[in-house]
Amino acid sequence: MTKADIVNEISKNTGIEKVTVQKTVEAFMDSIKTSLETGSNVYLRGFGSFVVKKRAEKTARNISKNTTIIIPEHFIPSFKPAKTFVGKVKGKVKK
Repeated sequence: MTKADIVNEISKNTGIEKVTVQKTVEAFMDSIKTSLETGSNVYLRGFGSFVVKKRAEKTARNISKNTTIIIPEHFIPSFKPAKTFVGKVKGKVKK
């Protein structure tokens, strides 16, 4: 499902114009991005949490040049689904 599919689905279910839904979805995503950029986590009860994880400094190898490089400590965005959400997905998704 793409962002356009989400906008279409919300528009169809609520009767709100697609342009308005598009702006709302964009604003929602911008709010999450801004929050994570400032180091604040976002918690959506029943859905999950968007959190900032800290990755420690580590040593890696560049195989093609046969050299060792150091990857500095850094932060990455992550999503942790809520337990109820995971339970629903486990019971319904077929592979």
